[in-house]
Amino acid sequence: MKFFRYRRPSWKTILGITAAKKRIKKDLGITALLKPFRWWGNQKRKIKRAVGYESDAGRLIRNGLPKPVGCLVILVSGVLLVGLSVAWVMV
Repeated sequence: MKFFRYRRPSWKTILGITAAKKRIKKDLGITALLKPFRWWGNQKRKIKRAVGYESDAGRLIRNGLPKPVGCLVILVSGVLLVGLSVAWVMV
């Protein structure tokens, strides 16, 4: 389980509006009526799970090795900015 969510919940979700709309749609039978139209998306998800598309190995194959250079660039630029600001203050 992840400690932090990738996206923050919307106000509608926090207030329970989304859950209420889903409950109403289920009670009216709209969800069951639209079930055949979700078939292909569900099949794609099942195939991807069977292949391991969202597994750690699948992500590694798709995205390549993690690149720690991004952190290094931020660190070096921060050190340079601090150094330049100190030099500017000294002059």
